[in-house]
Amino acid sequence: MKAVYYICSNKNWGHVASKVWDILGEEGFLANKTDFEFDGMPVYFYENGDNTYYFAQTAIALCLDYEKYLPQMNKYFADCHMSAMVTWHEGANSPDKVLTVHSLGDMNSGNFGNIEPRYMHNLLRAYKKQKDMLGLEDFDVVTEATHWSGAHDQGGKPELLLGYDVPMVDIEVGSAEESWANETACRALARTLTHVFDDDGEKLHNILCVGGVHFDPNYAEAAFTDWGDNESFGVSHIMANQWLVSGEYESEEGFKKACRCVEAINGGIEAIFFHDKLKGCYKDLVRKLGEYYNVPIFKHQRLRKPEELGL
Repeated sequence: MKAVYYICSNKNWGHVASKVWDILGEEGFLANKTDFEFDGMPVYFYENGDNTYYFAQTAIALCLDYEKYLPQMNKYFADCHMSAMVTWHEGANSPDKVLTVHSLGDMNSGNFGNIEPRYMHNLLRAYKKQKDMLGLEDFDVVTEATHWSGAHDQGGKPELLLGYDVPMVDIEVGSAEESWANETACRALARTLTHVFDDDGEKLHNILCVGGVHFDPNYAEAAFTDWGDNESFGVSHIMANQWLVSGEYESEEGFKKACRCVEAINGGIEAIFFHDKLKGCYKDLVRKLGEYYNVPIFKHQRLRKPEELGL
């Protein structure tokens, strides 16, 4: 299996990623150099058993010049099974001291990146394990609503996200300067990267999450919920309420965009969970999706009692 991580190693630009790059070097993950470059800089790799992990440097965050980077991504890494951009998270109302993994998509335009729930699950679980091992008791590992930071930096071309078929996520430290500067948090992120293919044997039930806030605790908790005979939820694309509204998902075109979201989830879905505070028109959307894909729909509270769902 192969994974590639796009990491801005420029210490004069951005947060977190350059620290992660240095930590990867300290811990021996950058000992081997490929015979090609990415963004004019060496690409390194680490092998562990049958798995190979590539570390590609960038001058700025990948998403901010995606049109430039896309040809190189496809030239060198189109055969990878998983990819991620290492970055930071910030936002006016964002929680501090969070370690996040989120899927990529622009809900307003209806462009959603391919996502592999199994590998996202592995990253979330590995991130939490590293956090606990390093004693980061004041940090939480959480999911975020699906979004793409490049959507507003590519001259209005969110469809560029569809130009790379490899499943991709953002993996981040957030959401304030104190958190970005926390070397232990950055170390937890760095150590997580080479565990994306470590499978815990859980039987995943892939779900689509609809509604709620950007950092919705219900979906974050679901990602770490286990029940029965090693069963858990495959949490990936999360359609937050704010973008259901701005993307006009109550319309027929909105339904088509929602279908594109479902179809970007590798392996399909077994159920849809919706926040019960959704407006009626978006509950109608959920019902229509459930009928179209022939899957059950549940209120988000049912995530707390998965053994009763019959999945």
